[in-house]
Amino acid sequence: MIMAETATLSSKFQISIPKAIRTAQHWEAGLTLAFIPKGTGVLLVPVPKREALKGLAKGASATEYRDRSDRF
Repeated sequence: MIMAETATLSSKFQISIPKAIRTAQHWEAGLTLAFIPKGTGVLLVPVPKREALKGLAKGASATEYRDRSDRF
């Protein structure tokens, strides 16, 4: 799905996210968004709530992992 929606940055550096984008992404008022610089643009992604992250690393071992020093 490709949408060509635009928004204008106000004099107070605010933008309104177009309704078509909010609806397609199921974004509601109060959602926290992260701005991630990417090349000459920015990714806008929702920040997950703490409850959604519960159990994400279940079973992970802190002793058996690879870091940059053991890569070829």
